[in-house]
Amino acid sequence: MAAPQNLSSLNCEVRIIEAKNLEFKSKGKVFVRCYLFTGNNQKIRLNSREIPSTSHPYWNESSSLECSTANSNCMDQLKQQRVVFEIRWRNNSPMLGRIGGSKLLSRAEVSWKEVLESSELAIQRWVTTTATSSCHVLEGLKSPALHVGMKVVVPRMAEMVNNRRNDALKRWNDCGCRHGNCCHNGDDELFALVAAIEAL
Repeated sequence: MAAPQNLSSLNCEVRIIEAKNLEFKSKGKVFVRCYLFTGNNQKIRLNSREIPSTSHPYWNESSSLECSTANSNCMDQLKQQRVVFEIRWRNNSPMLGRIGGSKLLSRAEVSWKEVLESSELAIQRWVTTTATSSCHVLEGLKSPALHVGMKVVVPRMAEMVNNRRNDALKRWNDCGCRHGNCCHNGDDELFALVAAIEAL
């Protein structure tokens, strides 16, 4: 399904499911940090919860953000952006009374263009990450991989479709005709919008 055009607002969902092929030399916590890039070279940082470091950590967490623009099409801007996923490790033993910083183990990028060009405006897949530190990941293993989901939802489109459907039904009822010729005004577009939303 083609993505709707000329939208000024939509919701973007990022889901962190699980990781695999991780082995650690010492105990600690593992988490995923996401960077969502905006059109003005800024980024939003999101962290998953920290869980004990194992070879197959499981989070199944999702975050949803509204993406909006006042000047241009939100879809066009989003197509140029990406999400960076980082698998990070933190030593959970306090150093001088405080928890130390995290270490970057591996990272991967996924473009929103892939999501917008998918039939469901959503993807879910394993992403192979590139190891950036051998400090806490044992050598000789397969590359760490991260199971992620990304989705785009157009909330205001559904509301617009319902309003237009109600207006069309009102015109039909007010007219009372059985052939529908006098009530045809724009209904083809209405049905196209309904089909687009129901396909989501």
